[in-house]
Amino acid sequence: MEPKVIIVTGASRGIGLAVARVLLQASHKVVLIARSAEQLQALKEQYPEQVAYLAADMTVSDVKETIPHLRKTKGRIIFTSSGAATGAYTAWAAYGSSKAALNSLAKHVAVEEPDIISVAISPGRVDTDMQKEIREKGTAMAPKEYETFKADFEQGRLVRPEQSGGVIARLAVDAKADLSGKYFKWDAPELVEYRQ
Repeated sequence: MEPKVIIVTGASRGIGLAVARVLLQASHKVVLIARSAEQLQALKEQYPEQVAYLAADMTVSDVKETIPHLRKTKGRIIFTSSGAATGAYTAWAAYGSSKAALNSLAKHVAVEEPDIISVAISPGRVDTDMQKEIREKGTAMAPKEYETFKADFEQGRLVRPEQSGGVIARLAVDAKADLSGKYFKWDAPELVEYRQ
């Protein structure tokens, strides 16, 4: 397969960094975007011919500028959603609602931009800084909910970033049109071909 050019936001850590690594190891060219430049520079040094990066926040106008190019190239947008988009957690209203909005956006992009494949993926409970922060500061959650987050960590049930990140990366390269506009958990049966 010919290398593609893929933009990865949130690429300095966690799932975004895992997505970037999978794409780079598969010889794709990757534009990395994150607020912190240190990890982006490290990837640039490791993959000098494949990486361009920008340490900045993305704006709505930045995103809008990509649409004509994605339309022309029949590109893909893979949104990182969450289980919180479809289920409620105490003290998570803003986060869960924003992820539900991403799911809706994926549906609307699929309808309004039929040449762009748009998929929303819940990566699961991933072993990232976010999970650590929930365990350390999540006491505003309902006690039973909070305990499930702690137990998943203590019992080794957290998803590794490269697991769900690998699915997201492979979808960015080759998501099929029949997935467009849909929301999936990263390990859904419909995505088996995107897992390793």
